[in-house]
Amino acid sequence: MAKDELANIIGENSFFEGKFKLKGSLRIDGKFEGEYIEVDKLTIGRTGKINTNINANNVIVEGIVVGNIKAKTRVLLLPTARVLGDIKTPELIIQNGVILEGRCTISTNITKQAKSFIQELYDK
Repeated sequence: MAKDELANIIGENSFFEGKFKLKGSLRIDGKFEGEYIEVDKLTIGRTGKINTNINANNVIVEGIVVGNIKAKTRVLLLPTARVLGDIKTPELIIQNGVILEGRCTISTNITKQAKSFIQELYDK
């Protein structure tokens, strides 16, 4: 198995509850409930059901997410994805068929950009 391939899996018939913090990749095909998940790369399979906030570099969703997603690099929502929550990421890819209810913020650092813009207005 290559270093960047998935090494950690919560299987289809598994249930995990609590806080989950992991360096590396995680695939969830079962159920997860808790305070948060913090990983480098998170893949939520077609049968995956998540009820928590997510903090990761990359997130791929095929299943159901109830909670907010914060990704440093990218969020990919595949056709079977169902998301109820806010998404914050610099790159958001939504394929046809996705159901998404929440706010999306697509920016690397919106606060810094907003302050810079306001400063430019006052400097004129």
